[in-house]
Amino acid sequence: MAVMMRLTAEQYRKLPILANNSTCSGKTYIVTGGNSGLGLETARHLVEFSSARVILAVRNLSSGEKAKSEIEKSTGRKGVVQVWHIDMASNASVQAFAKKASEELDRIDGLVLNAGIMIDNWALAEGMESSIQVNVVNTLFLGTLMMPKLSEDARKLGTHPTLVFIVSVLGYTVKAEMDKSRQGSIFDGLNDQKKANMDSRYALTKLVEELAVRQFAALCPVEKTGVVVNMVAPGLCSTGLGGDVRTFTKIMHEGIRAMMARSAEVGSRTILHGLVAGEESHGKLLSGCKIKEYWVPGWVSNAEGQRLQKGIWTELVERLESVQPGCISQIS
Repeated sequence: MAVMMRLTAEQYRKLPILANNSTCSGKTYIVTGGNSGLGLETARHLVEFSSARVILAVRNLSSGEKAKSEIEKSTGRKGVVQVWHIDMASNASVQAFAKKASEELDRIDGLVLNAGIMIDNWALAEGMESSIQVNVVNTLFLGTLMMPKLSEDARKLGTHPTLVFIVSVLGYTVKAEMDKSRQGSIFDGLNDQKKANMDSRYALTKLVEELAVRQFAALCPVEKTGVVVNMVAPGLCSTGLGGDVRTFTKIMHEGIRAMMARSAEVGSRTILHGLVAGEESHGKLLSGCKIKEYWVPGWVSNAEGQRLQKGIWTELVERLESVQPGCISQIS
């Protein structure tokens, strides 16, 4: 209840735009899911603020090209946006994207891991329930694969590249759903259709993602890597997220959005804040353009929560190392 009250109150607060030409000029950014919603509006701002290159990492290239044209028209800047393919459901696609970015880009100043799905039907992607695969497994996979490049750029340029993960405080409302998978293998539990309440699956994926990111950030301090890793909860925004859910769920979701949702542009301001929040934001939750660690419930931060966090990370490492041996050991 406290989570929802805070979220509701937060929705109506005016948000500043904290990025600008001085923070973005000449820099290179990657935004996954940059063809629509929060990703599109984040990319548009980055182009507007004189970034040298903004890469839209998208599954649908035609949609990406449409977004590119829209950004160019609204900002008046051409030759900045590039459209690259990535399918976050595919390990191989994530690997190929990371390799291309690491080899072809002379610098990366910010990577926004925004791409995600909200579904309420059970489906598998490479053997894993698809929203866990996209929102958790491959989101962390891409983050870990890009860390060596980001760290190299930090040393080379004397900067602090930022890795922004998009999470949701709705994750704090599904402790009971998380508890179903605490015993035994956590990911096996998450991949058990009989245990899953798909109506709360999106929130659960965001909780698991946040716990994994917290451990990832703890193992990669800025003093060691030069890279800032933080988590942004943009709040409820009017985007295309949830377009594939069942009719009843869609009606409920869209009804709530109609009453209290931010526009995608306003929501993108929280992501811009994540990109410029600096070292003090490392490993922390950001929302409403502020650090909001006091929002984190005790059951996440206490000893039991830490065991869950480390358990999720340990199992995730095993999965990622089985796909690309050495991908985690190279950063830890």
